[in-house]
Amino acid sequence: MPTAIIAGGSVAGLASALALSGIGYRVLVLERAPQPPTCSMDEATSRWERPTVPQGLQSHTLTSLGVRVLRERAPQVLAAARAAGALTLDLTQALPADAIDSAREARDSELVALGIRRSSLEILLHRTVGDLADVTIRHDTTVAGLELAPKGRRVRALITGKGERIPADIVVDATGRRALSRRWLRYAGIPVATDRTSPSGLAGHARFYRLKGDALPGPLNRGHGVGDVFGHYAGVLHPGDNHTFSIALGSLPGDRALHGLRTGPGFTEAARATPGIAPWLEDSVSSPISPVRAISSPPNTLWGPAGPEQCPVPGLFQVGDAACITNPLFGRGMSLALDHAFKLADLLAGQPEIDIAQRQAAARMTHELFLPWYQQSAASDQLRIARWRAAVNNTPAPAVPRPGGGLPTTEEIVSAARSDGTVWRGLTRMLMTLSTPAELFRDDKFLARIKQAPAAPEPSPAPGRDELVRRVIMAERTHA
Repeated sequence: MPTAIIAGGSVAGLASALALSGIGYRVLVLERAPQPPTCSMDEATSRWERPTVPQGLQSHTLTSLGVRVLRERAPQVLAAARAAGALTLDLTQALPADAIDSAREARDSELVALGIRRSSLEILLHRTVGDLADVTIRHDTTVAGLELAPKGRRVRALITGKGERIPADIVVDATGRRALSRRWLRYAGIPVATDRTSPSGLAGHARFYRLKGDALPGPLNRGHGVGDVFGHYAGVLHPGDNHTFSIALGSLPGDRALHGLRTGPGFTEAARATPGIAPWLEDSVSSPISPVRAISSPPNTLWGPAGPEQCPVPGLFQVGDAACITNPLFGRGMSLALDHAFKLADLLAGQPEIDIAQRQAAARMTHELFLPWYQQSAASDQLRIARWRAAVNNTPAPAVPRPGGGLPTTEEIVSAARSDGTVWRGLTRMLMTLSTPAELFRDDKFLARIKQAPAAPEPSPAPGRDELVRRVIMAERTHA
């Protein structure tokens, strides 16, 4: 039986363990954080302290791609999530009822999301993987480097932070945003391919709440959430498991006028001002169950060592955020990690010889999976940053660049989606990671409908920049 060591026991690492076990690997997962509590899932989610994974305490959702992967490849995890209180969210509930082609279609069954906290999903994955006979999970363990065979530079063993040498046929880097395999390669004397990076330009603040009743307090205008990315900030609410929900507010890094988002009163006032969120925050409806947590978003990054330009090291693979990071505003990270883990296992099953050809095939697959989302996120962030900066500096907003080839702008697509079901479905499939932007723009019907879509009412406006700043500052002063 071939052996695999996975460095990192979060979503990507645990999904990789599940996938590799399914193709006949004996798997050892090494995770630097402590083991999660063994109490009820809801209590464990609240008690599990993970300072090594700060993004785990931020707002998350599982897009339609992630739901599809679980349904097809890990149905036991999806069933356990639903049994533990995760919400299956029908995105078509947000399709405008008076839109053209608003009647339900066959493919609409794919347009679902899962309302679940990231820590809850990780605990369910941990328990599922931990029950497998051929998987071992070791906590409180760090990884220092790789040992490569002198001939062919193939993976031979992994070295822990305590100097323990653990032989392995393959090593999977699931260390997330740290992407530690870059360091391992340098220590082993292997040239490291150049990363592709682009700023995300986002400072995030998040808080979790618990509903006091069973019913959702208001409609989900995004299908899986409430809110949007506005002209000078972002405000989005995501329902979670066990009657919880989270609110995430995003602003430009260094925006001192919105420094009050770090405080409970300032955060609450900004959230209340965001269209659609206020009904969720009534005292009779919900109460906070966490402090406001701030986090900086790393740049969009397509890691060089995971791609085809890297000098191949047979037996070394990167998954999830160790392969690519995109702005968390898009909520794709967990879903792409799940998809990547099972795609890698499929490739290894179909090409089992651990050699350069296998490693190159995995690099091509990784590049093809992540490149469209890196490009989309980088381009979207570039425009959003320019707009937000103009709002902060009170300067004219930049013109929206028109794509080549006569393609529509994002604004035109969003506007048409308010009155045309075909456009709405295409846009939603892209936002839910089911269709890449390139696939969307190859759909002639989709493009034609954008041009033909009738005008539709604009959604409720968000507060202007000056108004939002005023409300946040006043809330801080009132509660000082």
